[in-house]
Amino acid sequence: MPAGQGTWTEEIVGGHPCDIYEPPQRNPHGYVVLFLHGVHQGRLVENAAFCREFDKHGLPVVGPITKRSWWTDKICQEFDPQVTAERHVLDRVVPFITERYPKSGPGSIALLGTSMGGQGALRFSFKYPQKFPLAAAISPAIDYQIRYYDEDEETIPLMYDEPERARQDTATLHVHPLNWPRHLWFCSDPADHRWHESSQRLHMKLYSLGIFHDVDLETSAGGHGWNYYNHMAPKAIGFLAERLEQERRRVV
Repeated sequence: MPAGQGTWTEEIVGGHPCDIYEPPQRNPHGYVVLFLHGVHQGRLVENAAFCREFDKHGLPVVGPITKRSWWTDKICQEFDPQVTAERHVLDRVVPFITERYPKSGPGSIALLGTSMGGQGALRFSFKYPQKFPLAAAISPAIDYQIRYYDEDEETIPLMYDEPERARQDTATLHVHPLNWPRHLWFCSDPADHRWHESSQRLHMKLYSLGIFHDVDLETSAGGHGWNYYNHMAPKAIGFLAERLEQERRRVV
């Protein structure tokens, strides 16, 4: 069964592969989804649940592949010995998007991510809210410092010399009380025993600072993994489609 009615291709952007999805009918306003993958590098190429939503809203998708970089501004040798994943996105992928989709730009590029990519989407939007005012994160692995001593964790200890340095670089610590993304949505399954608490903590911080955001921390559909991601895809992508339109109509 095809993942969607559109077409997936792979292109090299800045020396690294990038998945591109063209829906059968593209929206007329230059809206684009920038998808950030998880630590297991799960791609959307054969994912019908996500592609149905991209087709429904006419959303092209650009999905850079950055290995287990955690989308940080730290060199990850596994990805690139000279350029961080963050700079790759900012300096290579975003210009690629604006060139390929001339109507796109700040306010028309929406971040979407799962797990590692979910925390990456949040982190980008908090660090660069003017460039990325829209973000949706499914099962964001926010407090990734808890993986520091895992036996199978091979990249985080090479990027940070101690867990505390990693913690200080997480999305929650990049929240600015006076400068935040205008459209923010994230969700986490209560059965996601490893990562749910960090989403709760971020929600409480945003709430206490009066930062507007939408959150679903109650829906349960299998814990951390693709069953849950697929279940939440309509909500996440529907939110982005709605807020992209709001952003377009916003009076500056």
